[in-house]
Amino acid sequence: MINKRIINMIGYVLLFLGISMLFSAIWSYLDKASDLYSIMFSFLITSSFGFILILLTQLSFNRIFPFISFKVTEKKDLSHKDGYTLVTLSWIVMAIFSALPYYIYGGPFINYVDAFFESISGLTTTGASVLSSDDFILIPRGLMFWRSFTQFIGGIGIIVFSIAILPLMGFGGVQLFRAEVAGPVADKLTPRVKQTATLLWAIYFGLIISETIILLIEGLTFYDALTHSFATMATGGFSTNPDSVASYPSIVQYTLIFFMILAASSFSLHFLAFRKGRLDYFKDQEFKVYLFIMTLFTLVFFTDNYFINFLKNGYFEEGFRNSLFTSVSLLTTTGFSTEDYQNWNYTSQTMVFVLLFVGGCAGSTTGGIKIIRTILVFKFLIRELKKLIHPKGVFKIKIASKKVSEEIVNNTVGFYLFYIFIFVFASIIFACLGLDFNTSLSVSASAIGNIGPGLGDIGPSSNWHDIGTPAKILASFLMLLGRLEIFTVMLLFSGGFSKK
Repeated sequence: MINKRIINMIGYVLLFLGISMLFSAIWSYLDKASDLYSIMFSFLITSSFGFILILLTQLSFNRIFPFISFKVTEKKDLSHKDGYTLVTLSWIVMAIFSALPYYIYGGPFINYVDAFFESISGLTTTGASVLSSDDFILIPRGLMFWRSFTQFIGGIGIIVFSIAILPLMGFGGVQLFRAEVAGPVADKLTPRVKQTATLLWAIYFGLIISETIILLIEGLTFYDALTHSFATMATGGFSTNPDSVASYPSIVQYTLIFFMILAASSFSLHFLAFRKGRLDYFKDQEFKVYLFIMTLFTLVFFTDNYFINFLKNGYFEEGFRNSLFTSVSLLTTTGFSTEDYQNWNYTSQTMVFVLLFVGGCAGSTTGGIKIIRTILVFKFLIRELKKLIHPKGVFKIKIASKKVSEEIVNNTVGFYLFYIFIFVFASIIFACLGLDFNTSLSVSASAIGNIGPGLGDIGPSSNWHDIGTPAKILASFLMLLGRLEIFTVMLLFSGGFSKK
């Protein structure tokens, strides 16, 4: 059931999306570039469509359009079902309209599917692109800025969604986080959500501004500093350079590493730090495991690929930096690259594939399964082993000395199984569409994990242009599934909302 309130709010989403296109038009106007028309025309279409939806839903909808079949209600508050519908439809509608600047401009976006793919990749902060290295030279700055700005929108959108909305719907990684730390989580769909969203916006903006200033000091132009700050804090990975960030000085790469780590940490921890002065990062079990995984994979990458060269030549820094950067970039699902890891040894490539699933912390801008879920699943498996030894024993699963309810345990295990099943099923479909073994597995894992680069034909030095139109459509759906925590989208498409 789609009610009047949902249509009204989607109208406001489109109005906001249209107005946000004007920021990109500024760059086009300053450069007197050819993309100004495509951006301004897209602005008019998107904002006009949003305004029409707002206008119609403020009037007596049924009297004007009696032939429309869906129910219109006058609810003041959104129900949980409305929340699922609104979130999923908002992301889909935004992806459809934010593709317009690409499609109208044309160039490398030869059809709407390519434009939509680039659009939903940005909004879901995946960072998968159909652009080749040569295309970066041809596309004006305004359109490239829009490409980065979509990740900015998607980043803050998923933060508000995961911290302020998901816990209200009965599932989500943040529920596990709440067992440890009382963050800025809303209690119900009331103005408290608005207050929570405002606080999260402030933290998100503050980190982007801070990173931009630091990158400016380190020598980047304002344009490059701002667009890479958008991509970093959204853990999206869209760069304005064809070689990603490999050509930047080492100091810039270390700065990006630091802010990627912050972006993949729970924003509830940032809230406690900035608002209440509580540095609880190292009291949080998920954050400690997050740092451990990062350190472990960095050591594996360095030892497997650079250690022998270090012993022979004594040069340490570059190998360590490439190992650390790759570990952080993939773990945080950002997708920036300084090194083509497909040239690394097989052990490292296998570990890269593992990182396509892990993800960062719950309540962050990252994709993937999320570390807190993996922690809980391991605790669940250990409990099941104990039950085999002591059948009559009662074993409770705890996170930070607090018991986790069986409902959350079941939801988490269900999510894990659903995630793996979708990955396997999608990999088979990609193979049927003509992709080779490595590429099929990598495209499936990268898309649902919102990562961007992978292995095979979508490695860090490649792009997604040649995987074919059907594969792009399926990958787009997987990006949406992964970004909205799977259940949100599947419930909408399952038709369960029509049942009482």
